[in-house]
Amino acid sequence: MRGIKDALAGLIFLAVGAAAIHFAREYPFGTAVRMGSGYFPTVLGWILGGFGVVLAARGAWSWVRSRPRKKEEATLDFIAAKPAPAPAEAPAAGLGLRPLACVVASMLAFGALMPRAGLVPALVVMLVLAALGGREFRWREVAVLTAVMTAFAVAVFVYLLKLPFPLVPGIYLL
Repeated sequence: MRGIKDALAGLIFLAVGAAAIHFAREYPFGTAVRMGSGYFPTVLGWILGGFGVVLAARGAWSWVRSRPRKKEEATLDFIAAKPAPAPAEAPAAGLGLRPLACVVASMLAFGALMPRAGLVPALVVMLVLAALGGREFRWREVAVLTAVMTAFAVAVFVYLLKLPFPLVPGIYLL
């Protein structure tokens, strides 16, 4: 069953990638050094389409291999096969509303805090709220991840891209 789902997901990726390429044709492409407005959607469409082809091929191959063969071959395979081990823990069923609520709340908190509190506090609150949606929450891991991701975001957005974000209220690095 998983093989057919992967194949269908691959076809969806391929269709979205092809649509991106099709709609980006109306915009100037440019070059890698001087990108036009059609460059990014076209390249992204090709990448997404490539992933779609690979995923569809793997899913189709998995689906074809999982189908039963001739009756006598399937019987012999069944007799010779070892029973599959029981899964250690079945995944929890349900919609997963807690992770969804935590991720949405983290994005809303970032949007509300960014202009008022600055980049660093907004990122800290966003990352901690998003981490609360996970199955396992460990303060030490979340603290390390938050410190690394915040430093990375400051390095990219403030130092490299030179965006005028306040780190904390009233402190700009530009």
